[in-house]
Amino acid sequence: MTIKLKTKLIVVVGPTASGKTSLSIELCKKLDGEVVSADSMQIYKSMEIATAKPTMEEMCGVKHHLIDFLDPAQKYSVGQYVLDAQKAIDEIISKNKIPVLCGGTGLYVDSLLNDIDFVENSSDLKLREELNSIANEKGVDYLLSVLAEFDPDSAKRLSEERNTKRVIRAIEFYKTTGTTITEQNKAGENKKPKYDTIIFGLTAKDRQYIYDRVNLRVDLMIKNGLLEEARNVLNSELSETSSKAIGYKQLKPYFEGEASLDECVERLKTETRHYAKRQLTWFRRNENINWINIDEYKTTKDQLEYALDLIQQQRFLDG
Repeated sequence: MTIKLKTKLIVVVGPTASGKTSLSIELCKKLDGEVVSADSMQIYKSMEIATAKPTMEEMCGVKHHLIDFLDPAQKYSVGQYVLDAQKAIDEIISKNKIPVLCGGTGLYVDSLLNDIDFVENSSDLKLREELNSIANEKGVDYLLSVLAEFDPDSAKRLSEERNTKRVIRAIEFYKTTGTTITEQNKAGENKKPKYDTIIFGLTAKDRQYIYDRVNLRVDLMIKNGLLEEARNVLNSELSETSSKAIGYKQLKPYFEGEASLDECVERLKTETRHYAKRQLTWFRRNENINWINIDEYKTTKDQLEYALDLIQQQRFLDG
């Protein structure tokens, strides 16, 4: 009997502005790999600066999959991402190259690595609109109490995040499939992972170090033309997902003469820092991540050497 070995997959995660893209590209250059993006906003065309999409120059000839391929008006689900990412990884492996998954969208990463099956027809836009109206009228606490009636575990978990969109999604999922999100997650936990992974996470001993990088990145985005990009994006048709991209709606009050540019830029920095904090909180739950402190290993070269040493120590790519 022939034993089929799992596909080797290197993963680089972390908060925005931590240097994930640079490290993943250097890993690919060193190991003959290609990048598979796990960023829910870099998938969209015409959204370059705000999403920190790597330029052709920054890619250094390394092929990137799942970036810059979707119109901002088009819908895109986590389930579709998993299918597309699996296809990209298979394509890379077929060329005898190493796939490197890189991104900060935790739901994309976890769904792919845990090989979660997404139930078809689990969306009900009319129900979602009704739940949104209820949320606006009665608040997220009321929706959490509704969710607790049939999925107390999800209600308890989501009460900590207080993310109205996710609470609505959990209710919608149950109402349309008859299965709770908790039951769906447990079913996924019983499946054997499809990939053999080594995961690197970029963080910092002093979180302010990351926040300072966020502030610098926003300043650079403004310098590189974010205002013009934001005007164009805000004047175009957006999907429910693309409209959530940080970097555009924060500048809208400036365009409408309701706030100064400095005020809007400061708001953008604040919301981006909050997003970075949420990303770190998400990834901290994963005990399999090998963390690299970027305030200790300050250059991409240092981070690369650390990652390569660990890959060698664990004989990850042997066999």
